[in-house]
Amino acid sequence: MFTVTQVGSWPRSRELLRALRDKQKGRLSRTEFERVADEEVRRCVRLQVEAGVDLIVDGEQRRDNFYSFITDKLDGTRLMSLAEMLDTVEDKASFEEMLTTLDVPASAIKNPTCVGKIARREPLGVEDLRFVQTLTDKPVKITLPGPYLLTRAMWVGDFSGQAYGDKTEMADDVVKVLREELLDLKAAGCAFVQFDEPVLTEIVMSEECDRRTFM
Repeated sequence: MFTVTQVGSWPRSRELLRALRDKQKGRLSRTEFERVADEEVRRCVRLQVEAGVDLIVDGEQRRDNFYSFITDKLDGTRLMSLAEMLDTVEDKASFEEMLTTLDVPASAIKNPTCVGKIARREPLGVEDLRFVQTLTDKPVKITLPGPYLLTRAMWVGDFSGQAYGDKTEMADDVVKVLREELLDLKAAGCAFVQFDEPVLTEIVMSEECDRRTFM
């Protein structure tokens, strides 16, 4: 009666997490990382098929997290640690309060930040889709971060303001990128595209639309 799918992300093995760290630090080439990730995606898909899942995901195995991976794909973006942003955020007191609440070092959390004009350097999920399509005949779902989340997270005035007049102007390019991706995914035979907008619950519950978001 109901199509069974999975939210998107799956737990990653220690081997994959180690390979991801090594790639980020330049100790592992992208080709070598993809070889490790391919095996993890195969395992993820196999388990879903065995469990009878109807709509298959790749488990977001190649991503460092569900939205910061875009810095590998988009021009005009850079992965920055919260420590790098400390002196540039609009409300430093609230920012420091958030870091205290998170109880993790500011250098440990990284955020995709707009530092120039945003445009696709390469597709966000099309290649992931094509790989999964080689592993199963079942329909495939691709998950992407939504436009509101990306706009709210990526705008850091001191950096983003050098390319855009305001957040709304930047949002137009974010939407353009996601629309281009959606059309390419459709053309490649993607059965379902899921745009993740978890931060919208905060708007409904707290009405704090302008607070900075670091997922």
